[in-house]
Amino acid sequence: MSAPAPSSPAIVDAAPLPRQDEVLTEEALAFVAELHRRFTPRRDELLARRAERRAELARTSHLDFLPDTAQVREGEWQVAPAPAALNDRRVEITGPTDRKMTINALNSGARVWLADFEDASAPTWENVVLGQLNLIDAYERRIDFTDPRTGKAYALKPAEELATVVMRPRGWHLEERHLTVDGRPVPGALVDFGLYFFHNAQRLIGLGKGPYFYLPKTESHLEARLWNEVFVFAQDRVGIPQGTVRATVLIETITAAYEMEEILYELRDHAAGLNAGRWDYLFSIVKNFRDGGAKFVLPDRNAVTMTAPFMRAYTELLVHTCHKRGAHAIGGMAAFIPSRKDAEANRVAFEKVKADKDREANDGFDGSWVAHPDLVPIAMASFDAVLGDKPNQKDRLREDVSVAPGELIAIDSLDAKPTYEGLLGAVQVGIRYIEAWLRGHGAVGIFGLMEDAATAEISRSQVWQWINAGVVFENGERATAELTRRIAADELAAIRAELGDEAFAAGKWQEAHDLFLQVSLDTDYVDFLTLPAYTHLIG
Repeated sequence: MSAPAPSSPAIVDAAPLPRQDEVLTEEALAFVAELHRRFTPRRDELLARRAERRAELARTSHLDFLPDTAQVREGEWQVAPAPAALNDRRVEITGPTDRKMTINALNSGARVWLADFEDASAPTWENVVLGQLNLIDAYERRIDFTDPRTGKAYALKPAEELATVVMRPRGWHLEERHLTVDGRPVPGALVDFGLYFFHNAQRLIGLGKGPYFYLPKTESHLEARLWNEVFVFAQDRVGIPQGTVRATVLIETITAAYEMEEILYELRDHAAGLNAGRWDYLFSIVKNFRDGGAKFVLPDRNAVTMTAPFMRAYTELLVHTCHKRGAHAIGGMAAFIPSRKDAEANRVAFEKVKADKDREANDGFDGSWVAHPDLVPIAMASFDAVLGDKPNQKDRLREDVSVAPGELIAIDSLDAKPTYEGLLGAVQVGIRYIEAWLRGHGAVGIFGLMEDAATAEISRSQVWQWINAGVVFENGERATAELTRRIAADELAAIRAELGDEAFAAGKWQEAHDLFLQVSLDTDYVDFLTLPAYTHLIG
């Protein structure tokens, strides 16, 4: 490896952590600083472009496929062939990189583990640094864990039984306050990518795999182009072949849905596929079309399934686009957490998970996500039934699919309306998730589902939208700030009664309540709730 560029070092401003010197080496920090100096200025320009585009949507309430990139959509090109370790992705498990989850996810039987530094991980410095350490330890097979509560010991299975890791760094919009270069915080995306790539790229090649990434919150092909530039530089910098990196892009913003082919094209030497999410995608629709009037008002989040007409258009287009270009199409999340006490609830939920995964496999997806190891066999069976011994179904081109631009934003094609119960649920889930996030937990079990930051985003966004649209619920009540405050106060009292005064006081409940109301009721809609929440985050 060549010597790091001589310049002022990256500065760490945080209390020391156990074994942090194994992650925050002088060479690794120099690499992160180099990424920051080269790529943060362009990242800043692209964030400004997001704001300009959002202002345009406020004026027009219109999106279309880009006329300037028609030649990309009409051209003959393919992404690079998938490496062997990423050719069969029929089930992927997601979760944060704490020590226990790292072992359980790798052992889960899933083909891929999305090792998450983004929505399933609250970005405390401890989570950022020790999460990196856990992955290094896993690759070196020196990771184990004993649950202090139960005494149960966890250890890795044989290497051939472990999931392939696809790491998800933070989105472009987030800063890392604990690491500064030249007097300003480094983008969290470059911290997460840089530390992981620097320490593990060569190590992963030695294991017959490679540095593989999920790219979150992408809003345009220009943002994908920036990631591609990062990959090209990083591979040259550490001396590994171009194309070793592989990236799967989450199409979880409405603007990216109109640029799927262009996103794959920009990353074509490094592209591994696209993923279809739900909550962040709906959150993006509200964010971008919040001024668009009644036709853009979403009903309760649980009423917007993947079979809703505008969601169906999005998933069908994604499969068609991926297979046309030789990329994997990865489906959405099964978030159910099995109960150890309620067999009937499990039976009902498992049937729903099976139906969802059957639909994805039959629609042409090459794989799908689950949040819990117990769901791996259910999803695996759905894809096994369609794929058999084939690693994927990229040969199924779905040439029957034709999606008009307006179909992707035809929100009013769904025959459902907001309900009072929906408002109640949004407030309850939003407060409970934010409280856990403020204590450093990004993946949180709430009411039987594994929730992450995208859940809180759609919850607070729907409250904001319903109030500003003057929605009247089926019980005759109008969505107002006053009603929302009353529900939030009742929820806070219910939580106190549920936990008891001592446990309530030990949590972050009042802070979470106040923050949820702030991001739900403020006249100025904040782009991401994690931006104000980060200033309250411990650690």
